[in-house]
Amino acid sequence: MLDALWRSVRPPFNRLFPPLALASLGAVLAGCEAALDLNAVARQAEQSTQRTDFYQAMASNAEITLLVGNQGVVISSLDNGQQWQRQQLPTDMSLIDLDVCPDGSFIALSFDNQLWYADALAETWTAHALPSSEQMMAATCAPDGSWWAAGAFSTLQSSADQGQSWDEVSLDEDAIFTTLQFINAEQAIVSGEYGLRFITHDGGRNWEPSGSLPDEFYPHASHYLSLEQGWVGGLNGFIWYTGDAGETWHRQPTGTEAPVFGFIDGPQGLYAVGENATVLQLRGQHWTSLPTPEQPLYLRAGRLLPNQHLLAAGGRGLLLNIALPKALAASTD
Repeated sequence: MLDALWRSVRPPFNRLFPPLALASLGAVLAGCEAALDLNAVARQAEQSTQRTDFYQAMASNAEITLLVGNQGVVISSLDNGQQWQRQQLPTDMSLIDLDVCPDGSFIALSFDNQLWYADALAETWTAHALPSSEQMMAATCAPDGSWWAAGAFSTLQSSADQGQSWDEVSLDEDAIFTTLQFINAEQAIVSGEYGLRFITHDGGRNWEPSGSLPDEFYPHASHYLSLEQGWVGGLNGFIWYTGDAGETWHRQPTGTEAPVFGFIDGPQGLYAVGENATVLQLRGQHWTSLPTPEQPLYLRAGRLLPNQHLLAAGGRGLLLNIALPKALAASTD
């Protein structure tokens, strides 16, 4: 009955759109369709940074700054981030960590457990397979030039001959190490999930527990000034500070719930970067947010520039050059 009622009140389709009108409408619609500008597509593809880039780590020597990310992308700058050049490594895996060695060369860790080595100008890259099937999550170059990687099942791998041979050790914890930092040639700290924290006093030959992170905290980033003094950051905007080698920790207010993904240190002070383009500056015992564009994108890496600016990078090709306020001495009392 409802169908019959609808047919009784609905005008025929050809009365709503007579054939001539339909033909005219088709012509109008065809005329409105813009031609695909392939030149614009090609120009965009030639840009050094892309919206499809997800940057993960940054490192620099005296000449060049490198930034690495997903699908083997490497961009480099010789002028502190004013201009960038793009490289594509022969891999579609993400580059998840990057460090500079004492001689100015670079190492980068890719998600398929390859450690990539580049000369000081990053002109050539060579891949070295890591020996373990455990997923590695962090890589660093020690003060003596040896290469180090840390990751799943509390595994540590090192090479003293630029990847020709490797030593491997597990600390027998079913946990992922996420951060690794050498304080000097003999001292280093590794930390990971479930609050794990180990230190070495002999260049990595032996490791021992040294305190633990509070509440089995999962650290996304850490920064240490010494074996005793340092910060870790992670989810919910939490940043914890220790001044006694991890025996006690103090949560420093950040005023944000954005996850913290990285620390940046230099003469201008200590900074942290995270989700939603968050940039924090340490002032005394608390962190203050710096003004940044409102972006639902993460920042994960950066460096402090000589001109009192901070260069930070993250998701969707996000690159920020931020003017810094006058640095304040960080109190740790």
